This record gives sequence, structure tokens and C-alpha cells, in this order.
Amino acid sequence: MRVCVATVVHHPEDARILHRQIRALLDAGHEVTYIAPFTHCNVTPRPEVRAVDVPRAVGRRRYRAIRAARRALRRAAKDSDVIVVHDIELLFALPRGRRRPPCVWDVHEDTAGALVAKQYLPEVLCRVLPPLIRRIEANAERRMRLILAEDSYQARFDRLHPVVRNTTFVPETAPPPPGDDRVVYVGHLSAARGALELVELARRLAEHGVRMDLVGAADPGVRPVLRDAQHEGLLDWFGYVPNRHALRMAEGALAGLSLLHDVPNYRQSLPTKVVEYMARGIPVITTPLPLSASLVGRIDCGVIVPFGDVDAMVHAVLRLREDPERRAAMGARGYAEALHHHNWPEHAAEFVALLEEWALAAKIASAPPPGKAVTV
Repeated sequence: MRVCVATVVHHPEDARILHRQIRALLDAGHEVTYIAPFTHCNVTPRPEVRAVDVPRAVGRRRYRAIRAARRALRRAAKDSDVIVVHDIELLFALPRGRRRPPCVWDVHEDTAGALVAKQYLPEVLCRVLPPLIRRIEANAERRMRLILAEDSYQARFDRLHPVVRNTTFVPETAPPPPGDDRVVYVGHLSAARGALELVELARRLAEHGVRMDLVGAADPGVRPVLRDAQHEGLLDWFGYVPNRHALRMAEGALAGLSLLHDVPNYRQSLPTKVVEYMARGIPVITTPLPLSASLVGRIDCGVIVPFGDVDAMVHAVLRLREDPERRAAMGARGYAEALHHHNWPEHAAEFVALLEEWALAAKIASAPPPGKAVTV
């Protein structure tokens, strides 16, 4: 099977796209064409894929990226058995015509719910865009296949669609126990993801000899604050690090931090970082988003703190530092849960089978009836 995978929004090394889905397709023996903003993100494409470089859609500057992606997708459609796109923007770039291969939209987020966190958008657009986005989603459901990253996304659509959750790669052997002098955050940094609370928490923890590692790219609005905090020696900000390396950096930390705010896009999602911390055997400190709080509370693999309450965050970290047996037990319980229920290799075959099924169905539907002459 020949699969074309495309994004103009996500980093080319995005964990879900490259390290899970594309890796699963390659391991199953399929060919992959990958359309992504390699140059913009300073990424060298993997030799196993046929890479097509396009601009990145950033902020309000999206038309150039969509136009380039439209051309790339039109070319790729000629020899692809299925196309998988990862951005709502690319719904406007898909090739048209009856001969195009089956197209799949992998729905990563609640696009309308995410608008509140996009500070570059005027307030009037944040009010008028959600109904338009819902109409775009409804139109996509009629025209193509959908894969959802969360069960809760089903409520946005009329029909049921398969769910491919954001699980992670869990080490086969248990990671080292949590340490006592470092907390870590892995993932994109923004105001809505708790970047300002992270900086204040780092300032307060420094007085107690606990340092903070931030591993991830950041929105422009919070970069100056992060740089200033790093210059003060309050924390170490490593910027973007490929997922597999970032998670190894998390091992041995006292705790992993997930301080997301209560905004619509996060409210019904389980942050991948929570599962990733569990997979690396460290306790989780999370704000009380429903799915995060439910998982962490049920497994007793971390601490739930109120939104924006830095005092409670400091208290949670220091209590874990004072009790090595408790944090080791939390880390062990989280690791066991991740290994048995959130390990990507256990789900990879289901994802590949979906694409194989849809590609085969399209071939059967387009084949001439038995006995009918075919003009060559």
C-alpha cells in the first residue's frame, strides 16, 4: 500500500504522525510519502519516507502553505492508495475528482475549542469562526473518512468513527525510580498550557534546591518569559527535542508536570504527556481536567492540583520530595498502567488495518465489473 501523509501545521517529527503512525506503516511494509514543513522546522527527513517539503502554516500566514500542499497532494494522489491529512487547513487542499484515492482526516483536536488559546486572532474571529468550523467538519464527514484521537470527539459528528488514541511507546523494562531534585515538563509551551505557572513554580522551587527542565517549543508570546527565566538560572529550557529523546530526558525526574488550563480544547482530552510521564515511571502533577484527574486519581500515580494554584503545585512537589517511597510507588503504578493499557505497539496494527481496509474497498469499488472488456 502507498500512503501519502500530510501536515502543514504540525512539526515533521510530531510524535503521533511520525513516531507512531508513519512508523507503524513502514514496519508493516507500506510505502509512505510525507508532505511536511521540513525546512521551516530545520528537520532532515527520514530516509525511509519520500519527503515533500512545504511551507509551514503559522499564525495568520497560512495561504502559502495550503497552496503548496494542494500542489503536492495533487501530484501524490496519482500514485497513492490512501491520503491521510492531519490539519483542518488541508481539507481545502485535497485533490478533487472521482479518481482521487480515499482521503482520511486524522482529527487531533477540537479546532473550534482551541481558538480561545490563539492569542493572535482578533476577538471577533474567535466568535464567528466556531460555527464555520463546525460546518467544515460536517462537510468533511460527508466527503471522507475520519479517525479521532479522543472518544469525546464523537459528539461533534453525526456518525461513529474509529478512535486511534494518543498512546505512547512504553519501555519493556521498568525505568529508574524517580529522583528528588528535578521536575520536568515535556510538550509545547503556551500560556494556556501553563507556561507562566511553570516559570513561577521554577522560581519558588529554586529556593528548595529543585530545578526544572522544560522540553518543548514555545509560542511567541511566552518565549521572552522563558528566556528571562533561563538567564536567571531558574530553569533549563531545551526547546524542541524529538519525542523519543525528550521522554528519555524525563526519566529519573521527581515528577512530570501537566498544568493545562481549563479551556474547551483540553477539557475533554487526555493530555498525551500524562501517559508519557507514567510510561517513564515518574509521578504526574496535573491540573483537574476531567480525563487527567480521573486517570491519575484512579491509578494513584500522581497529584491533582487546582488550576493556576502555584502554592498547591509547590506543596505537591515538596511533599513528593520528602517521601521517596510514595513517589516510587506512584511511578511504579503509573508505569504498569501505561504498559498494559497505553502502549502504542498494542494499537499500531489496528491503525494500519483501517487504512488497508479503506484502500482495498476503494480499489474494489473502482474495479470494472467481471467480464467487462477494459480498453487499454
